[in-house]
Amino acid sequence: MDLKDQLKQLFPEHEVPESEDQNAEQSDIWLQDEPIICKYEKRKGKPITILEGYNGAQEDFKILAKDIKTTLGVGGSFKNEKIIIQGDYRDKIMEILKDKGFRVKRVGG
Repeated sequence: MDLKDQLKQLFPEHEVPESEDQNAEQSDIWLQDEPIICKYEKRKGKPITILEGYNGAQEDFKILAKDIKTTLGVGGSFKNEKIIIQGDYRDKIMEILKDKGFRVKRVGG
């Protein structure tokens, strides 16, 4: 039983306005006009995937980084307005971002 069901039991007369329901379904991450750049590099002989070009809030980008890392089950970090993911996961990351509504541009290889 989720919170909405519990509130309906406590306050059966209360009606939720439609605008609040629509806002709950939308993502909290701000979408942008320019595509996010997804590129591949090797550092110290190990492959990494770098995402850059996000011009929203820095906290949203950190949330996006954490979501990608947990979905793929890999390590990574957020530094200098870039998401760095350990390994070559360009195809999977691009699918995740497209599902979230982002436009992604693949750079290199």
